[in-house]
Parts: sequence; C-alpha cells; structure tokens
Amino acid sequence: MPASPPLNHRLRPERPCVRTEQPCPSTARVAVATRLRMDILVSTGWLAANLGSVVVLDASKHLPGAGRDAGAEFAQGHIPGARFLDLATFQDDTSPIAAAVPRADQFAQRLATLGIGADRPVVLYDDSALRSAARAWFIFRLFEWGNVAILDGGLGQWKAEGRPLETGEAPPCPSAPQPDATAPDPAMLRTRADMLANLQSRRDQVVDARDAARFAGETMDAVHGLPGGHIPGARNLHFRALLNDDGTFKSPSDLRAAFAAAGVDLDRPVATTCGSGVTAAVVLFALALLGKGDIALYDGSWSEWGADPDTPKETGAAE
Repeated sequence: MPASPPLNHRLRPERPCVRTEQPCPSTARVAVATRLRMDILVSTGWLAANLGSVVVLDASKHLPGAGRDAGAEFAQGHIPGARFLDLATFQDDTSPIAAAVPRADQFAQRLATLGIGADRPVVLYDDSALRSAARAWFIFRLFEWGNVAILDGGLGQWKAEGRPLETGEAPPCPSAPQPDATAPDPAMLRTRADMLANLQSRRDQVVDARDAARFAGETMDAVHGLPGGHIPGARNLHFRALLNDDGTFKSPSDLRAAFAAAGVDLDRPVATTCGSGVTAAVVLFALALLGKGDIALYDGSWSEWGADPDTPKETGAAE
C-alpha cells in the first residue's frame, strides 16, 4: 500500500537476532553502507526479502481477560530473528494514566536492552485482536524514531502464507549503545487538559476507535470497569472498519470512505481515543497511511476521561 512519505534511511547492515547456540551478533558491523527504502506499512513479501537488514519486533498485547500470554506465544512461534518487545510493560507505571506511554529514558533503555542501535530500521508485528503493533508504532514515532514500519496483516498473514517460524525464547542480544532520550513530540500526544480545552476550541476532531455500543453507553467498558459513553462531540469509527478480514489494512480509497462515513474531515486535525490508547493508535496509523500529519492520540482515553467525575460525557450515537 502506498504510504506517505516513504522512509529512506542509510544504515549499516547487521545480522538480525536469530536462534543460535551462540549469543546473537546483533552489533556486528560491515564496512559498506547500503540504502533501505521502507514505507510505514510493509508486506510479508517485502519483510521476507529484507529480514537481514531490519530489526523485527513482536509487539503483541492482549486484553487482560483474553486468556492469552504474548510472551509464551512468542516462544511457541515467531518470525525468524524477531525479538519480543513486551508491549504490556512498555509503559510508564509511575503515571496515573493506565498504560501510559513510556518516558523518554524508558524508551531509550528498552531499545538498548533489545540491542537496537540508533537509526536501525524496525518492523513491528503482532498476533493480537487489538492490532497492537500500531500502539508500538505510535510510541516509536512519538519519540521521533523515523524508520519504523508495521507488517501488514501481522503474524497471521505471515503464517497464512506458509512462511517459516522459529520457536523458543529469543537468544540474548548484546545491549546496543543507548539512544539519546529524545523528548516526545508534543504535537502527537493529547492530555486530559488538552481534550477539555478542545471542547471549546473544537480545533481537533475527536475520533473514538471503540465499538458503537461502548461509545453510545449501551454497554459497560468491562476492561476498565466504567460505564460506556464518549467525549462530547466525538466521532465514532471502530478500528476494525479500517481492516480487511485478514487483518491487513484497507486500500487508501476504502480508508478515506470509512473516515468520510464517520463524518471525519481529513482536511482538519484529528485526535484519536479509545479505552486506553491501543486501538486509537490503529486509527492514527490509518490516517498516517493517507499522508495525514496533523494527528495526535489522547493517551488517557476513556480509562481516564470516563473515570473522572468532573469531565463531561455523552451517550448515544455521534452527532
């Protein structure tokens, strides 16, 4: 799928971290630099042809009641050379926001621990109903890591095509030099205060990625133990409406049609929200696929807004 803009980066090829009897030589360098062209969404065929030139991260995360263990599933089968991001712990536990984005120092430390040096191209995938690779992509872009992409269709598409898997834990990778702790891009992140101010300014169109029943207040938000409802004035676009049945993203024309049907004006800024900032990232990523740059994510989402007795709330369908 065309993406805007393509990410062109110089890199020094490294061997990916692969299952072996010896520690992974992920810091090995070769003298000749090459140029890798990588859009923000890559196909399974592209990844198969470029496994030796990118870092592959499993960014699977599941709902607490799903009965699934992302780490155990990684050990049962993953893309060759992949490393396990552990998205469920890739967050700032000191924040009052549930599953808040990590701090800059946490982001840099996690990448160093995974053996990811500065400017390495990173491809993210998941095997989650939440399409959680989009959350990881958002975090990488929030900290201005430019050369990062999502595998279209995730592990499900890779397996459906009969491509090879590895099993077992990822072998140890020598820590890479820790990247600089770049401050998050404030233009990409919204706080509760920002969203309250937006009720008056209406600068951002608020797009809620949850299903229609929770948005309308017809059902509880069982994950967070909150009544349903939404931020006043929000539009509702369930994140699954942006995906094909096989989990790949819809074509640009179909994505535009989905946003139009939800009443979203693509010429105006958009802030996405959901339950806790995971599926909101799917909507944000779809907007990025369409070349839209004035996009942001409300990290607290309904887990913060819905729990605050002082924030205004609406029920029913979108205006």
